[in-house]
Amino acid sequence: MFWDKAAAFYDLFETLYNRKVYQNLGKRVAEEVEKDDIVLECACGTGAISKYIAPKCRQLIATDLSKGMLKQASKNCRRYDNVKIRRADMTRLKCQAHRFDKVVAGNVIHLLESPYTVIKELERVCKPGGKIIIPTYINMSDARNKKAVRLLEVLGVKFKRQFDMDSYRSFFVDAGYQDVEYSIVYGRMSCAIAIITKK
Repeated sequence: MFWDKAAAFYDLFETLYNRKVYQNLGKRVAEEVEKDDIVLECACGTGAISKYIAPKCRQLIATDLSKGMLKQASKNCRRYDNVKIRRADMTRLKCQAHRFDKVVAGNVIHLLESPYTVIKELERVCKPGGKIIIPTYINMSDARNKKAVRLLEVLGVKFKRQFDMDSYRSFFVDAGYQDVEYSIVYGRMSCAIAIITKK
C-alpha cells in the first residue's frame, strides 16, 4: 500500500510543501471540539490533526486503514492517554450508530471511490446534534498545486477528484446537505473545512 510506504516521510513532505496549512489545520479542527466530547477520527494518517484534538476532548479514537500511518500516529499521540489508535475501514465502521460527539475525516474525500457512501457512514455514527468535520484540500485552480498533484500521482496516490471552493460546496449540496458551515485554512495548498451538524 502506498500510504504504508509514505508514512515515514509524510509529515516532512507536508511541512516542507505546505507548512502553514499543515500546522494550522489541526488547531482549527480542534476549535470545534469540547472537553466532554468522544471523537472519532477517520483517515487520521500520521496524527497531524489528532495531536490537536486529543488535548481538547475526553476520548479520541483515531483510525486509518494504513498500518504505517497508524504507527506514525501512535508516535505523534503517545503523550495522550485518552487516545486509542485503531485500524478501520471508514466505508464500513464497526461502531454503533449515534456514538460520537464529533466525527472527523481529514483530507481523504478526494481519494475515495464512493465519498457519499462514506459521508453517510460518518453521519450514522455521529450523535444527533454532533458535528461531522471534513477538511479537504482545495487545489484545483492553482497551477503550482496541479504540478504537485501530478507528482503525487506518479508516486502512487490515486486522486478521484479535485476541488476548488465552489465545487466543494456543490459536492455537499449534491449529497443533500444544504446547511453546511465552511472555513478555510489558507496556505500554499489551502484547505476547506466543511462542518455538518447532524439533525
